[in-house]
Amino acid sequence: MNKSIRKAAVIGSGIMGSGIAAHLANVGIPCLLLDMVPKELTAEEDKKGYTLEHPAVRNRLATGAIARLRKTNPSPLYDDDFADRITPGNLEDHLSQISEVDWVIEVVVENLQVKKDLLSQIERQWKPGTIVSSNTSGISIQEMVADCSEAFQKYFLGTHFFNPPRYMKLLEIIPGTKTDPKIVQQMKLLCENVLGKGVVLAKDTPNFIANRIGTYGLLITLQQMLKNGFTVEEVDAVTGPAMGRPKSATFRTLDLVGLDTFIHVADNVYRNITDESEKAAFATPDAISSMVARGWLGEKSGQGFYLKQKGENGSEINSLHLSSMEYHPQKKVTSGSLEAAKLAKGARAKTKALIVTGDRYSEFAWNILKQVLIYSAEKVGEIANSIHEIDEAMKWGFNWELGPFETWDALGLVRSVERMEKEGLTVPLWVKEWIAQGNQSFYQKDQGALYVVVDQRYSLVEQPAKIISLSNLKEQNKIVKGNNGASLIDLGDGVACLEFHSPNNAIGADILMMIQQSLVEVRNNFEGMVIANQGRNFCVGANIMLLLMEAQDEEWDEIDGIIRLFQNTMYKVKRFEKPVVAAPHRMTLGGGVEACMPADQVIAGAETYYGLVEAGVGLIPAGGGCKEFAMRISQRVDGHPEADLQPYLNHVFETVGMAKVSSSGHDAKKLGYLRSTDRIIASQDHLIYEAKQAVLQMSRAGYEPMVEGKIRVAGSEGKSVLQLGAIGMKQSGYISDHDLLIAKKLAHVLAGGDVPAGSLVSEQYMLDLEREAFLSLCGEPKTQQRMQHMLTKGKALRN
Repeated sequence: MNKSIRKAAVIGSGIMGSGIAAHLANVGIPCLLLDMVPKELTAEEDKKGYTLEHPAVRNRLATGAIARLRKTNPSPLYDDDFADRITPGNLEDHLSQISEVDWVIEVVVENLQVKKDLLSQIERQWKPGTIVSSNTSGISIQEMVADCSEAFQKYFLGTHFFNPPRYMKLLEIIPGTKTDPKIVQQMKLLCENVLGKGVVLAKDTPNFIANRIGTYGLLITLQQMLKNGFTVEEVDAVTGPAMGRPKSATFRTLDLVGLDTFIHVADNVYRNITDESEKAAFATPDAISSMVARGWLGEKSGQGFYLKQKGENGSEINSLHLSSMEYHPQKKVTSGSLEAAKLAKGARAKTKALIVTGDRYSEFAWNILKQVLIYSAEKVGEIANSIHEIDEAMKWGFNWELGPFETWDALGLVRSVERMEKEGLTVPLWVKEWIAQGNQSFYQKDQGALYVVVDQRYSLVEQPAKIISLSNLKEQNKIVKGNNGASLIDLGDGVACLEFHSPNNAIGADILMMIQQSLVEVRNNFEGMVIANQGRNFCVGANIMLLLMEAQDEEWDEIDGIIRLFQNTMYKVKRFEKPVVAAPHRMTLGGGVEACMPADQVIAGAETYYGLVEAGVGLIPAGGGCKEFAMRISQRVDGHPEADLQPYLNHVFETVGMAKVSSSGHDAKKLGYLRSTDRIIASQDHLIYEAKQAVLQMSRAGYEPMVEGKIRVAGSEGKSVLQLGAIGMKQSGYISDHDLLIAKKLAHVLAGGDVPAGSLVSEQYMLDLEREAFLSLCGEPKTQQRMQHMLTKGKALRN
């Protein structure tokens, strides 16, 4: 029962099947990818003289799917090379090979009979003990295997990945009536710890949890829109971030999903439920049927609720008027309730502000939410055992910031129920009984522990062992010290965590001072330190606004002081006598990377987008980033003074000069930002736990700080090679004059300045080069223009 999944087989090589295979490959599980044998040759195959019996033809569907993985954007793979972990095959020649795997995943068309037939074939080749699952989005798990043996059913369950499998956190596990509970637990742990998923246990009902609630919510929104005459852009303005939902809101989401897919999902519930009022809610609106009949399916067909068209001012996105089925330019939507939501901090406050303001958009939002909340309450016990699983499913599967019951608490449970009943709605009896006991909310927090209503009493929400919540620790008064930019938090077991919490986690003097103070505290009272946070992104870099203001005022001594403080702080981290582990996630840019580079080890989330991007704002890294790269190059040739530094130097120069950002943690290793000793884990939720364990392991092993050594540099010769390459790019029109200036400064620093090739220099010498180049670039008007553009537009200016 406790054996690991060493190899898997995915059957069905469509978008979902190949995406699941890619994610298995991402986490190191090799797999077979099988599909049907084609019945006809392509023109290219015919030209090559192939027959239908040729292996290339018979494996074409799976082989083609693997090839597309490398070209898809955003990539389903952490690293393109991981596609080599997937072996293509076909169902006629290779199905017997499933006896060699530990997990078989069926991902074929959403048709019960097709799935039953395939599972019958699988059982004939099945080795007892092999886990088999279906990636259905809503077909009954039990009906699929009704004709299979009890032994097979014991190892069969649903594993509903959300699309795209690499990026979507939710995975619904659906046991059948005869699935062994130990198999369910094994798969839950595997999907959480190895695949990095957020797992909820769903009941075997139509569309399970997230698609059941999410589809209902989208249909209610459509019904309210058509009833009250709202436009597409008005609906999206209300049902996006103002309501704690993604920017894609309602109609951009439907365009992304595809209207044909949406209808199929809604129809699955419609056909499989008996309650007439519920059936009516899942009936497809005529307007949607009309769009599908016209082929307006969304992004995959080029138009849906939105259509990109060429206008007088270039490309513009127009929205569909459902009454006329014509596209018109979008109109800006604003109102008191939308502005109130925009100004409010956090999803709870935004949602409440939207509802209570009292204009037509506020009323529209309430008319949607009240029905979704009641429907969710009605489904407790039917689609899931707890309201917490429903909330998590909606947050992980539909990217809602608050689940339905968290939203209800945000609006005020008692007050909103009174309003619902006053408006003639029937609130589920269990909710009314809960309120009658004197309870004011579904959730309750006490000393960092979360409790949720279960069977008319508060029950503790058990956190998985590998999840450490900084917010919970802060509620337990575990903050050792802090300021406006950062805090030092006691993680227990002698390990402290330095958490950034400035706006966007941008590094300023407050964070740097807290790092230095934290080192003193950890030296005296802890075994070591983790640098991590649980913000949306780890760190977007240094505080550009502060630097720009100082540059515009020509306060060069102030900028010099800021950079010295940054450099000195990072140097202290690097030479600290106790272990330091950094745990970055998602956007980790500029100074955020430089805050991680001095750590003894970096444990990064797989979805870490890591890069020294200073060139994009007209600067070069000056918090130790250039020095650290030069040191790594020197260490690669340590003991071989005759070795050529230039190839490594060229790679770093290109990476930093072009402000390359990794597409994953694995890509960060390929780019050289992460070292071979740094680790990457799939679950962002486990980062702080794993970093803490790494600190303890180093401490127990008798940690000794790194001793400063000399850095071998390429000197003036290496600098000339780099600058010649940059000049060539300028002459070819790839870069501007200002880009060339930045490149020359960067080359000067990375190569170690104007010293002879192979010279040994100190770390402080390299830091001085960084700082001097940075200061000179700050004085350039075009650099200041780039900084201003990044602050106002959020993207780089090429001037």
